[in-house]
Amino acid sequence: MSPNSTVPTPLIATEGQDPRYADVDIWPVASVLDALVESQMSAIAAVRAATPELERAVGSALPRLLAGGRLFYVGAGTSGRIGMQDGVELLPTFGWEPGRLVLLLAGGHDAVYQAAEGAEDREDVARADILAHNPGPDDVVLGIAASGSTPYTCAALAAARAAGSLTIGIACNRGGRLLDVAEQGIAVVTGPEVISGSTRLKAGTAQKATLNLISTTLMIRMGHAYRGQMVDMRVVNAKLRVRACRMVRNLTGSTEQKAQQALAATGFNVKRAVMICSGIPADQVEALLAAHGGNLRAVLGQDDSTPAAP
Repeated sequence: MSPNSTVPTPLIATEGQDPRYADVDIWPVASVLDALVESQMSAIAAVRAATPELERAVGSALPRLLAGGRLFYVGAGTSGRIGMQDGVELLPTFGWEPGRLVLLLAGGHDAVYQAAEGAEDREDVARADILAHNPGPDDVVLGIAASGSTPYTCAALAAARAAGSLTIGIACNRGGRLLDVAEQGIAVVTGPEVISGSTRLKAGTAQKATLNLISTTLMIRMGHAYRGQMVDMRVVNAKLRVRACRMVRNLTGSTEQKAQQALAATGFNVKRAVMICSGIPADQVEALLAAHGGNLRAVLGQDDSTPAAP
């Protein structure tokens, strides 16, 4: 081999081409849609295959977050925006505190609205971005990259891990750098896309589903849901006020009038309104929540043993 020659970079699976779709541009619309649906279903199958790794990640993250740690999402391009979406939605859905959420996207705020592809190569910026938030031992950092090799994401996770944070890397290829630099790597292997290299398709679906599973399970285990209801939901509009009243009534059997009164007395906080409608004096609500870590089931003195799954 010539001294000036280079070793070709191995083609990663998400950048490959599936020969089944070579003529997709001339297929009937119904066939194109069917192929895309099939690929989305395969993405979910890949997520399900990774369930043991997801369980391990949740088990490692939970004690850190219960101790007051923050949740970080780090990524570039589509992966970064998917991470931001998952993180942002924890605030209204589960009442997660804004100060405990850090969203890092290569290219910064502008990259939310337009592509900033060159930003994903800036490892120096990644290290500066994450270290500016002083990650520590109680923090959990989720790094997302379809390729598993995005320099920005890999460098950020490496810096956070060196600082003692739990780092979890999520990639759609095996053997990527991200899975090595993260303390825990999750490979959700999706393979070639219908449109070669367009990882906004099934790789994007797999990443979104993976993050949904991790974050939602964490919120459930931290007591932000009770009997399948979003009891820490932020009530910020008329639709949610109606939902909040319905939730209180369903969970307590109270009348609409009593539910509305309890919600008004608690600033439309569903969890606290449920406590009041369950007979707990208003002046004892905060102390009981503090004593039970905000877990409504425990506050109400219900059996906290884990029932068999249906």
